[in-house]
Amino acid sequence: MRSAILVIKCRAAVAWEVGKPLSIEEVEVAPPRYHEVRVKIIATGICGTDDHVLAGSFPKVEYPVIPGHEGAGIVESVGPGVTCVKPGDKVIPLCLPQCGECSSCLKSNTNCCLKTHICEPQNLMPDKTSRFTCKGKQVHHFLWISTFSEYTVMPDSTVVKIDSAAPLDKVCLFGCGFSTGYGAALNTAQVTPGSTCAVFGLGGVGLSVVMGCKAAGASRIIGIDINRDKFEKAKELGATECLNPQDYKKPIQEVLLEMTGHGVDYAFEVVGCLETLTAALASCHMGCGICVMVGVPPLGAQLSFDPMLLFTGRTMKGSFIGGWKMKDSIPQLVSSYMEGKFKPDILITHILPFSDIGKGFDLLHAGKSIRTVLMF
Repeated sequence: MRSAILVIKCRAAVAWEVGKPLSIEEVEVAPPRYHEVRVKIIATGICGTDDHVLAGSFPKVEYPVIPGHEGAGIVESVGPGVTCVKPGDKVIPLCLPQCGECSSCLKSNTNCCLKTHICEPQNLMPDKTSRFTCKGKQVHHFLWISTFSEYTVMPDSTVVKIDSAAPLDKVCLFGCGFSTGYGAALNTAQVTPGSTCAVFGLGGVGLSVVMGCKAAGASRIIGIDINRDKFEKAKELGATECLNPQDYKKPIQEVLLEMTGHGVDYAFEVVGCLETLTAALASCHMGCGICVMVGVPPLGAQLSFDPMLLFTGRTMKGSFIGGWKMKDSIPQLVSSYMEGKFKPDILITHILPFSDIGKGFDLLHAGKSIRTVLMF
């Protein structure tokens, strides 16, 4: 396999420093080493987390860096020791590894592999070197997968083979957005039939939560956002009603308590705002409501709330990439998609060439897109 020993030159979007826009550059991508895979990315979504990287509000990132973590592509070559994929396989890179060896991977009740970026920064490959070079300088990886590069290298613990018939421009959303929201409802909250849910934030992940709540049989799904333009899509996907907190003179949690009489059974915070997270917790049924934190909070933020909110029986819990063990679950989710069990591609509002990545971020900032997918 000659390609596995060659350096590839290709386009990538590089964040040279915090606060600067992405710059499309020619980068050199080194061959995969032991237990590594080089993938040709075909499609990649723009996620709010990528915007946090540009703003410097995502933890432990080192610059310059190639962001992107919601992609799909085809294996170009593999390094020694790789057995899970082969050249030509369609794959989804995984922003959350599943090493299969750590104490978390060996437990059935968590997906938080101890090789995740939160535990061990993924700015370099496991051997502490980079596969990216640009203008003679080392460029860092992001979450080990860096899907804003036409070719990228990742450990074999962060890539999984999917159905060969799957449309890569659609299933790239399984790499983060759809899986995170859908799983938060089904896996983390375990929403029950007939229940009442509130979803704070109706972006791509929040709308995926709505889809998960509907699939679980919730009878009332209340979408909450300050952008009214998202209400139509939310209702199309299963929201029974939508609220704009700016329309009320009282806190939104009080509005929800009045609407339901006792509070919601499940509340999902998908904004990444501490004030919203506290409101979501307070909107839950005081004796048995479950609040799920899905959005990523600001870097260095500290949460403060009245502990009596928990004393009576409310529960607050986090949902990490929807609670899925990624290598086990993503192929199954893609197969279910191919069977027509759900349609996450309804979240895609814009498809742009990779060269228009700046426009994609402008649409995100303006609140005019749910998910923009970039095509190489």
